[in-house]
Amino acid sequence: MHAILRIALWALAALLLLIAALLIAVATVDWNVARPWVSRKVVELTGRAFAIGGNLKVGYTLGLPTEPGWQRYVPRLRITGDNVRFANPAWASTGPDLLTARRVSVALHPLPLLKHRVVLSELIMDTPMLALERDAQGRRSWRLHDPDRPSPWRLEVLHSSFSNGDLVYVNRLLELDLRAKVTSLDDLNAKGPAGGQRFGLQFTATGTYRKASVNGSGKAGGLLAFTAEHAVFPIQAQALIGKNKAGIDGIINDPRAPAGLDLQLTLGGNSMSDLYPVTGVLLPQTPAYETRGRLIGTKNDGIWLWTYEKFTGRVGDSDLSGTAEYLPRQPKLPRPLLRGTITSQQLRLADLGPSVGAGAASGNARSQRRDKLLPDKQFRAERWAALDTDIAFKGKKIISNFAALQDVDTVIRMQDRVLNLAPLNFGLAGGKVTTNISLDGRHQPIAAQIKLAARQVKVRELFPKLKSMQASFGEINGDAALTGHGNSIAAMLGTANGEVGAVVSEGAVSKFILEAAGLNIANAIFAKVFGDKPVHLNCMVGDMVVNNGRADMRRFMLDTDDTRVDVAGGVDLSREQLDLDVRPKAKGVRIFSLRTPLYAKGTFAHPDIGPYKGPLAAKAAAAGALALLAPAAAVLPLVSMGDRRGNADDCALAMAKTAQTRAQPHSEPTAAPAKPVTQGDMEKPDKP
Repeated sequence: MHAILRIALWALAALLLLIAALLIAVATVDWNVARPWVSRKVVELTGRAFAIGGNLKVGYTLGLPTEPGWQRYVPRLRITGDNVRFANPAWASTGPDLLTARRVSVALHPLPLLKHRVVLSELIMDTPMLALERDAQGRRSWRLHDPDRPSPWRLEVLHSSFSNGDLVYVNRLLELDLRAKVTSLDDLNAKGPAGGQRFGLQFTATGTYRKASVNGSGKAGGLLAFTAEHAVFPIQAQALIGKNKAGIDGIINDPRAPAGLDLQLTLGGNSMSDLYPVTGVLLPQTPAYETRGRLIGTKNDGIWLWTYEKFTGRVGDSDLSGTAEYLPRQPKLPRPLLRGTITSQQLRLADLGPSVGAGAASGNARSQRRDKLLPDKQFRAERWAALDTDIAFKGKKIISNFAALQDVDTVIRMQDRVLNLAPLNFGLAGGKVTTNISLDGRHQPIAAQIKLAARQVKVRELFPKLKSMQASFGEINGDAALTGHGNSIAAMLGTANGEVGAVVSEGAVSKFILEAAGLNIANAIFAKVFGDKPVHLNCMVGDMVVNNGRADMRRFMLDTDDTRVDVAGGVDLSREQLDLDVRPKAKGVRIFSLRTPLYAKGTFAHPDIGPYKGPLAAKAAAAGALALLAPAAAVLPLVSMGDRRGNADDCALAMAKTAQTRAQPHSEPTAAPAKPVTQGDMEKPDKP
């Protein structure tokens, strides 16, 4: 037993001496002679060219404090090399090298080598330059082996750090090209976002995304995320992308081959049209905008699906909120699709710019159009092919140059350059209006069609700023169908064809308006001095046919207990010209009545309304002649005896004929016709 014990002790001592000799040899030998051998082994392990151009040293270190159990006490080989270069694949466009560094130091765990695992408990780099690229075919420059020929060796890195690094990241699939100055964060500065992931580096970056320039800074996860399977990569950054300010805070799943992201996104700029280089989505010229929400990206069969969830934002004086999804082009989807639900408490059409025909022209165009009221901003139908839409919109209040709309409810659908709003419901002047609109951008100019039904629109509320209308009440009910061709609202109306019919019945109207319309001077003055009283309205009927932009009156009659007014003529929508004859007829005795036909001429912007001079001069001449013969008789030509016969029959007949037009107003069809308005379409929209 003593002999066996002595042999065992001598063997142990010899082993210890051998280990000591090896340790001394490793620490003192000139390892530079082994650089070719090291390079060959790295090539075998990774399949890439590798070179150490400077000094190579080998020493010892212990494991990391974060390693479990006894393994942290196993000595590691500390291998340090200067001027290290590691090659890119031949197809890479970012240069010949994936990695260069002034110095690289690794702590190699020896025991995992027995299981074909290369475990680096620590990787430290001085002044590294790392170029990461993913090409249009999806190949990744940091993938070290052909996936069809996997290596028996696995590379694992437990901890890395570096200083004064340069990072190039190019992703051809995302059209992203970034150049960044990067520095590792120490533990005190490495706290991560709410998700609990830790930041490993901070950076300043420049480059391009799609067609927009990028300048920004922020924090992100460590480079080890690009070597680990299914890593979670935190990121927090602020950037100027083109003309837009952006901020993100969240995570990217598996950054080496991104499979998803979940970010809090803030975005703002001078106009939403500036987002086109970034998103590829055509948006209108608008006032300054800002938005905030949750951006979720998921990858499904190689296709990215984007959701902007529970966002809030402002455009000028308008507010928007909701959720939108963007689906890119795919085999079953010939064009990208934008869909979602959007609500607004207040929306100014002027904030949405020329996309809705809002806003005035600028420069010389504005001065040339100073006498025009109809919007003439051009729709860019050639851009409609870039995107389909399916957006449900609800708005509490929409403000335009003509009227304020309430409780707007519509679905905006664009498919293959055909834009439909069907139905578009909104409240107007205490009533409700329902329209079905179709704009066919497949043809030039655009083929437009509108079907409209208005119900219970209050006369008084329709003209809230006109004092003389405050004594008026009654409700307008009307129907219309129009078809036109053009690339602006003005052009569409200027070529319109169709029919319009409307009635107002069983209401009242301002007496002063009727007296002024009949030029009953004495009674008009009396009404202005002693107050304006409403008179009973038997009916008001309007029925027009529109042909090539000219709306001609088939019948227009306003009938009260005191007066009947007939209107003939028409309105030229293409030139915005008025050409109307107004013929009032008093139903009772009027003293000092200059009752005579009126005209309405001029333009929409500058109307010219007054009496025809011939009949008025004839009355004045007759009064003058009688004054010479008998002064008391001079007032006879100014006395109107009126006519009260046939009032009810006239109203009934006019309303019956107009009802035929309203029941089924006709306009010529288009290739993408607007559907007739149904009773279901006219149901009052829910408030947002």
